Amino acid sequence: MNRALITGGLGFIGQHLAARLLAEGFDVHVVDNAQRGSVDAAVEALRAHPHYRLTIGNVADPAVLGMLGDGCTHIFHLAAVVGVRNVVQQPYRVLAGSVTALSALLDWARAQPSLRRFVFPSTSEVYAGTLAAFGMAVPTPESTPLAIADPGQPRTAYMLSKIYGEALCRSAGVPFTIVRPHNVYGPRMGMAHVVPELLARAWQAPLFGELTVYSRDHRRTFCYVDDAVELMLRLALAPAALGGTFNVGRTAEEVSISGLAKLVAETVGRPLRLVPGPDTAGSPIRRQPDIGLAVAATGFIPQVTLRDGLERTFRWYRHHVFEAKAMAPRGPEMAGSASLPP
Repeated sequence: MNRALITGGLGFIGQHLAARLLAEGFDVHVVDNAQRGSVDAAVEALRAHPHYRLTIGNVADPAVLGMLGDGCTHIFHLAAVVGVRNVVQQPYRVLAGSVTALSALLDWARAQPSLRRFVFPSTSEVYAGTLAAFGMAVPTPESTPLAIADPGQPRTAYMLSKIYGEALCRSAGVPFTIVRPHNVYGPRMGMAHVVPELLARAWQAPLFGELTVYSRDHRRTFCYVDDAVELMLRLALAPAALGGTFNVGRTAEEVSISGLAKLVAETVGRPLRLVPGPDTAGSPIRRQPDIGLAVAATGFIPQVTLRDGLERTFRWYRHHVFEAKAMAPRGPEMAGSASLPP
């Protein structure tokens, strides 16, 4: 049986990935410190599966790694120190914590005799320095040279932790695949992201009220979480993806944030007047990945349209958050895309 380790597996993408791996017949072991992710109903449903195991702990802790045993065939390292507050207020923790955890896990992975793939989720933020200093092609290919933004700016820490992480994976002597997620969204992603935040404000607005749209002319493509997870899994299994770096996201349906807000209002069923707000500091004008390499390696093209994905996401938030008057669990960014401005 294939045995997968998911670090950060209580978070947004981690929980969806665990469910997909179980459906594929994997034995799944999740390690998470539960500081951002939570053991909610979705995780409890997974815990009922005979091939799912959860360990609460820090992957950099030798005692935790010692509990994992041997026989791991696939590692998905989603754990990272993320979130806007951490990035801005604790850049040292973002850098040191992420690198320490990855280094410890890579050391452990080298001793796994059955390891077939170490999947490292980087982030679309690695392109931010290039965009700011030189501009770049959009849709953006993985071959784009990476430039470092000002290291003195706190939010650069997250980008640096991922670029350094990519370099560590390439030199660690393990069979690896690097993925760079772009604007992944869906159920259970928390509230501090553009899609659920717009859904919440549209839901709370009165009929014929106003919906303020920030960075309204900025443009994005959004990838529903099921498609992102499918691409990640297929890349982890594809021989052609061994040793490569791949964008994960959608190239189709580029939309302005105003266009996204209009779709959100229609999805929620609220006739609202869109009111322009200021641009979000640090938010790129366009973000659209070229996923040609991932499609060529896997044969998979993301299937979920933006409208369909928004409807699925809204149904979940309406039932679990808006009508329940509860906050959605916070999940770690993997997908790098979501914990920073969209």
